[in-house]
Amino acid sequence: LETKKTKILIDAGLTAKELTNMASALQKQTRFGDEAIINAQSLLLTFTKVGKDVFPDAIETILNMSEAMGQDLQQGVIQVGKALNDPVLGVTALRRVGVQLSKQQEQQVKDFVKVGDVAAAQKIILGELETQFGGVAKAAGETLAGSLDKMRNATGDAAESLGQALGPAIIGVAGFFTDAAIAA
Repeated sequence: LETKKTKILIDAGLTAKELTNMASALQKQTRFGDEAIINAQSLLLTFTKVGKDVFPDAIETILNMSEAMGQDLQQGVIQVGKALNDPVLGVTALRRVGVQLSKQQEQQVKDFVKVGDVAAAQKIILGELETQFGGVAKAAGETLAGSLDKMRNATGDAAESLGQALGPAIIGVAGFFTDAAIAA
């Protein structure tokens, strides 16, 4: 039985494991936790014209743009997702938030969309976003505050793993005490 989320993953050409691995790798380099990145990925997957060929670059761009503009990942996903889903209108939307493509780039975007090569148009947009924001999230992860955030994220992951390992025992003990309390 195929769920809606599974269908979206298949349509995007990505597996849940690939997305999780991508989020984990980005967490190690940036201030963003893997849960926040996975939420951003999930939202980006709703933009149906963002395929496997541009998805990894789009997520990294969203992290960079969000860090540079001091906004949350959801805002970044919506801005970049809209721009990639409809590149011709997306150029206009990006301009409103201060991202300027050259006239030549805008014409290339239109030309690629006109011939049905949306991925090429998306790559032009991502290329310009990379020029303007590239490396910002990674650089922020290398600061003192970023290092502390990365440590906090890693500690959280370790706690999650420990909780998963101890979960069955904790549930058993809790059940025992619950039964004992009811019997008393």
